[in-house]
Amino acid sequence: MIEKMYSRLELPFPGHKIEIFTDGYEEYERSFAEYYADTCIDYGQIIKIREKGKVVDKKKQIVWGSPDINAIDTVNVENSNGIMRERIGRLVRKTKCYSKLKIKLECALEMFQFYWDFINEFKDKKTPAMIEGIIDHRITWSEFLHSTIKYV
Repeated sequence: MIEKMYSRLELPFPGHKIEIFTDGYEEYERSFAEYYADTCIDYGQIIKIREKGKVVDKKKQIVWGSPDINAIDTVNVENSNGIMRERIGRLVRKTKCYSKLKIKLECALEMFQFYWDFINEFKDKKTPAMIEGIIDHRITWSEFLHSTIKYV
């Protein structure tokens, strides 16, 4: 995941840092250190304190750089994960729909990502792709299912 993030984001530098917030999973810190210099990243963690399976507190900490301690949160990622679990049965644990083959899960995620970016309307009847200026109209399911892919 971090390798993909590294290949897709503009390379940061000390005057143009990236800001990353994660949970307390210790592997993130080691992985980020492999890809980014600590002078190019503002990295913070939010660690949930649990008692009997319930979150009773959250501890925020700065790992590298100088992110705003009040901005450290993982709510956007948690929201995305919740939406995907809600709409993609393969991501729900302990169900008959749970993906047993990685390729099937990847295909389901790619289909959902296409739907989310090009078909699903948000503000002002625009899709995220329209808001970003990637396309000028909403793709319909018919368009998607009946289009031909041209390889260059």
